[in-house]
Order: sequence, then structure tokens, then C-alpha cells
Amino acid sequence: MLPGSAPAAGGTGMFVPAATAGTVLCCMCGVSMQPNPANMCARCLRARVDITEGVPRHAAVVYCPDCSSYLQPPRSWLRATPESPELMQILLRRINRPLARLRVSLSGAEFVFSEPHSKRLRLKLRLRREVLHGIVLEQTHPVEFVVHDRLCDSCSRAQANPDQWVAVVQLRQHVPHRRTFLYLEQLLLKHGQASLAIRVAAAPSGLDFFFGSRSHAARLVDFLATVAPIQTSTAKQLVSHDTKSSVYNYKYTFSVEICPICREDLIALSRQASRDMGGLGPLVLCVKVTNAIALLDPLTLRVHHLEEKKYRVYNFKAALTSKQLVEYIVLDIEQESPEISIDGSRYQLAYAQVARVSDFGKNDTIFTVRTHLGHLLNPGDHALGYDLYGANLNDDDMDTAMTRYSLPEVVLVKKSYEKRPRTRRWKLKRLPVEEDAANKAKGEEEKRLDEYEAFLRDLELDPEMRFKMDLYKNEDYRSEMASTVGDDIPTVPIEELIEDLTLGDDEDDDGEEAV
Repeated sequence: MLPGSAPAAGGTGMFVPAATAGTVLCCMCGVSMQPNPANMCARCLRARVDITEGVPRHAAVVYCPDCSSYLQPPRSWLRATPESPELMQILLRRINRPLARLRVSLSGAEFVFSEPHSKRLRLKLRLRREVLHGIVLEQTHPVEFVVHDRLCDSCSRAQANPDQWVAVVQLRQHVPHRRTFLYLEQLLLKHGQASLAIRVAAAPSGLDFFFGSRSHAARLVDFLATVAPIQTSTAKQLVSHDTKSSVYNYKYTFSVEICPICREDLIALSRQASRDMGGLGPLVLCVKVTNAIALLDPLTLRVHHLEEKKYRVYNFKAALTSKQLVEYIVLDIEQESPEISIDGSRYQLAYAQVARVSDFGKNDTIFTVRTHLGHLLNPGDHALGYDLYGANLNDDDMDTAMTRYSLPEVVLVKKSYEKRPRTRRWKLKRLPVEEDAANKAKGEEEKRLDEYEAFLRDLELDPEMRFKMDLYKNEDYRSEMASTVGDDIPTVPIEELIEDLTLGDDEDDDGEEAV
């Protein structure tokens, strides 16, 4: 076979010449090129045809610096973060009409860096248009948007008079602690339900959320109904009335009361309630609170989910709360049944011999109790429980149960770990709550710090609770601090942590407007 010749086709011995693409010379510059209807190369086409002619290179966008929202004409305000897809969509809508009029299609767009203080947003567009007998030409086109600061309607009303709210959600729970509000605070932050609130104020036994729209307040109430057992009542007050146009302005109040039963509370059921729940109890522990209450019988491992409407029928209270937990030491333990899983939580019945830590060196009082924590406790461990042997109870259902049944002297609730002051590798975000320092009681700040620390310890023990929240990496944490933490103390895996976005001090004022 000769060099450069094609092989025989199908072994027939026939010579088939190699196919070559035909080329022509550009009619303008004479460069060899692939043929096209215009008979011009791409460089000559771009030099003589500008597909971006008539496409604006400058535009304006209105930005509210208080709530980080952009105006979508005529009156809509959309919240968007720098270089986000939402911001890209807002900017492209500003030039969408000229592109459609010029029959130019958009094939791509990307942000171009601009200084935060420049009040400029820059985009680089890739435009495509058909020119000269069906030839499609693509070209880049820069567009610069000038950012004009202007307060939106709700922010302008809030700055003119902070009390110009339209609706308020009064969230209350009549219990001696704030653990429930710490839990709900993290849920609100994760789902962004309180982001539209004008302000959040602390109140006795709860929080007040002020909104500029009734629909925003109603949406918060609907969200609370999905995460907590609540009872809601509404009211409205007439503010002004225009007799000519029949326009009425009201202020709306949503009163939301959370069920006073909290996690780890000990409850004594009445005879009627125990009978309706299939003979549950009479002593039960609250192990989970969502839009229903999960009650566990620690002696039989039966669990009953009680909805809020059904709870209002019995309306029982907690006989003992987590504030009355007593620390015990486990002397011996004997498993009674294999470990089981109920609603994602593990339990195991066991008999344990325990003694109060406060009794060491004073007496030899030992209690033999039946517990559901057999899979966690070992001899020498510490546990927290309710002391029914020496407790001063003020509950009618508990008094009735003690006379009719043989109740245990101790009800163990959870395993206790050594408390050490330490810096955690994770942290939580908090809502900006306005506090009234003048009406704050003495020692209230120390009490809230202790409750927050107890809440953080509960998060370390409960992976299911952590799954519902956003935990962020603590930049102040140092790896050498890990040596001060005991090996048996539960910690949060680093895989569950989220990188926190932090801006420098010099960018705090302009960072929200930058791209």
C-alpha cells in the first residue's frame, strides 16, 4: 500500500479516497475557513456585526440596607444574599425586556467582582443572536448595575416608629425554666421563620414577636403548631377607620400557649387518663415533645403519643420537673430484658441498686429500682432521677397514685456525666431578643446562663435533637483543649458542624451590599 493512501474497503481491494473537508477563502481577509452562508470568517463577522447593539450596559437596582432586600418593580421586595442565584435572577429581570425586543437570547451569566463600597454590581453576559442568513453569533457583554439605597415600606415604618407593628405573636409557657424557648429558638433560626419579625422582645414566661403584616404572624403560628403542642387564640383592635373608602386598620394579637409538659418531666396520670391510654402508668416520663407529647412508662417501656387536643381534656401537670432531679450513684445493675428501640430511642429494662450522692458518709440508704436505662448504666456511673422517697409533693394525682399503687422510691431519668467548664468546638446562633434590664430580677442572668449550659449538654447527649438544628464551628476552639475533656463525655462529631460565615470589622457596614 502506498504511503498516504486509504486501506481497501471491506477487503474488496477497491481504492477509496479519504474524505477531506472543503475550505473557502474569506471574502474580506482571504483566510482559509470552513464555508458558511456569509463567506466570512468569525473575526470579520465580529468586526462588522455587533449583536450587543441596543443592549443596555448600565442599569439601576434599589436595595434596602436594613433587611437586605431588592426592589422588584412595581412594589415587591425580594431578599437576596451577595452573588446568590436569587440576586442574579433579580438583575437579569432588569434587562430581560430589551433582550426580548432585540431578539437576543441569553446563554450564560456570571458575577464580576466589585469593591463592596463602590455601590456597583457587575455581570458578564454571554449573548447569542442569529445574523446574516442563519449564522448564530455569540458574544460577551458586560452590564453594570448602580445600587441605590432606599428603605422598604416595612423598614421605613419600623425606623419611623418601632411600635408601628401590625401583628404580634405572644408565645408563652408557664414553667419555671426556659428550655423550651431555647429549643424553639434554634428551630426558628434554622427555618427562617422569625426573619420577617420587626423585633423580638422578652416577656415574662415567653417571647413577643412583632410583625409588619398579619400574614407573617400567621405563618409563624402555623409553624409553631407543627413543632410544639400549642393552643392559639386571636384578637384584633381597631386602630383607624376611613368612612369614605370603608378601609379599616387593625392590630392583631396571636396568643400562643405551649403545653406546660416538658421533656424529662415526671407525670402522675389520673385514673381516667390511665384507663383511656390503655392502662399506662400511673407514673410516666415525658421523653419527647413535638406537636404531640410522648409519654413513657419506665416500668413497662410502653409509649403513648398524646396530641394537644387530647391533652386539654385531661389537662394534667408535671408532678416533678427537671429542676428537681437528684444525682444518684449506681452500685449494681442487672439487665432484665434485651435492648429494644421505640420511636428511634433505645431502652432496656434492668434492676439497679442506687444511692444518693448526698448520702455518702451520712447513712447507708440504698434503693433497688427498676429502670429503662439498662443499656447505659454500669456500676460506678452517676444518674439523675426523681426522689419519690423524700420528695415533698403537691399533686392530687400523685397522692392518689401513692395510696392506690405501690410506686417506686426512685425513678431514674438519664445518665449523668462529669460537669467540666470547657470550650466547645461548636456554637449556636441566637435571636436578637430585646431585654428590659430595669425589670430583670436579681440573679436572673446567672440563672439563664445555667439553663443555656444545661441545654448545650442536652444537645451533646441527643443526636436526634441536634439533627433538627444548625450547629456551627467555633473559631475560638483550639485542638489542645480536647485533652481537658473526659473520654466518656459525649461530644458532637465534627461532621455535623457547619462553617459559619464571618465578615471582618471593616466590612460590617458594606458587606451586605457587596457582591
